[in-house]
Amino acid sequence: MNAIIALAVIGGVLGCLLGIANRYLKVEVDERTEVVTNRLPGVNCGACGFPGCAGLADALVTGEVNSVSTCRVLNNTAKKEIVDYLQTTPGPDGSVRSDVTL
Repeated sequence: MNAIIALAVIGGVLGCLLGIANRYLKVEVDERTEVVTNRLPGVNCGACGFPGCAGLADALVTGEVNSVSTCRVLNNTAKKEIVDYLQTTPGPDGSVRSDVTL
C-alpha cells in the first residue's frame, strides 16, 4: 500500500512540474507559417529547394527567402495573395515582411 501511495505522490509532483514547465517554457509559433502553407499548392515536389511546402512557407515567413516565385508550381494569383498577406500581417514580434516579392 505504501508503494501505491508513493507512486501517486511522485506522479502528482511530476505532473505539476510538467504543467509549470509547459506554462513558462512554451515556444511561440508564428501563425503566418500555417496560413502561407495552406495557400501554397501542397504538392511537396521539392522544386523550390525546400523539403515540402511547409519548409518553403517557414522560409518565406522567417525571411530566409524573399521571392514567392521560388515555388514553380504556384499560380500568379496565389503568389499575389501570399505577398499581400505577408506584407500586411504582422508576426508575433509585430513586424511584417515588406521585402517579399513575386
